[in-house]
Amino acid sequence: MTGNGSPPSFTAADYRARMDRAAGDAADAGLAGLLIAPGPDLVWLTGYAPPAATERLTLLVLAAGQDPVLVVPALEAPDAANAVGAPALTLRDWTDGKDPYAATAALLGGTGRLGVSDNTWALHLLALQRTLPGTTYAALTEALPMLRAVKDTAELELMSAAGAAADATFEKIRTVPFAGRRERDVAGDLDALLRRFGHQQVDFTIVASGPNGANPHHEIGDRVIEDGDMVVLDFGGLKDGYGSDTSRTVHVGEPTDEERRVHDLVREAQEAGFRAVRPGAACQDVDRAARAAIDDAGYGEYFIHRTGHGIGVTTHEPPYMIEGEEQPLVPGMCFSVEPGVYLPGRFGVRIEDIVTVTEGGARRLNDTTREMVVVH
Repeated sequence: MTGNGSPPSFTAADYRARMDRAAGDAADAGLAGLLIAPGPDLVWLTGYAPPAATERLTLLVLAAGQDPVLVVPALEAPDAANAVGAPALTLRDWTDGKDPYAATAALLGGTGRLGVSDNTWALHLLALQRTLPGTTYAALTEALPMLRAVKDTAELELMSAAGAAADATFEKIRTVPFAGRRERDVAGDLDALLRRFGHQQVDFTIVASGPNGANPHHEIGDRVIEDGDMVVLDFGGLKDGYGSDTSRTVHVGEPTDEERRVHDLVREAQEAGFRAVRPGAACQDVDRAARAAIDDAGYGEYFIHRTGHGIGVTTHEPPYMIEGEEQPLVPGMCFSVEPGVYLPGRFGVRIEDIVTVTEGGARRLNDTTREMVVVH
């Protein structure tokens, strides 16, 4: 990673192409322009990540037919100018004591609907609304949900590398002791291994043992893992700016017949979801395929979440594999396929791979075994 958070494989021309495409997509969606605040959208579009603690207005303004402009505080302008994508845009700085909202408003028409990145501070959005009372606003997830969904070749290489690092982490974690250790101890191992294999950021390390496995988003705690426990492992983060996310369910010692049966069922459901991935299929088709396998086996009420979520410069983003989502799958999309069965008070099983859509179907970005793994 460079100092401003940009993967080294992208050029100013790459960022300009993204900004131009985003502005064009906005126009096609009936938007007068886009306002991009600090966060993953800004990094993806420009390569620039401002200081996390700043409260001063930083905003990328995009509109079809106009050069992109980054409004930035003067004291942070030198860092912005050093971003990889800076040559592809115009910097317009403002100094303390001046009105940054008036400077931004001058770049926009007085009316129209504007797309705003989801994490824009209410402080800034409300000030813009006061300055431009004739404008209305829509969150990017609502207005342009597929903005970052289709990855190019370089992005897919980074996604594949992140997936391989997560796989290497699983291969190592399955060799460490589980029985007699706390969940948080194993989670600490996962964190260290992800970083060892190249992750700069670890977003989650779920270790859900025994009855805790029935909670899909269990927060790690001090429960001591026991012989006979099923343990759900779900971990991931960012490597060179792109995400990993994988889940495997292991067993401490030999599992019972029922535990094997439920694990096999989830593995079959995950395979069914993967086989449903192909260009032109709807997102909901992936959910339906995985869910049907679990429903048919009589465990449908215990599959309590969507089958998957998109992943890229964040570990959760559109598209979502859920009933009612008719968005067609397009080559280059990356998302999880992660069905699960959760038996309250007893145990849970989840198996998750990141998958990318190809011209002929799909490719997994995680390749560790999906069979039952016994740990000790």
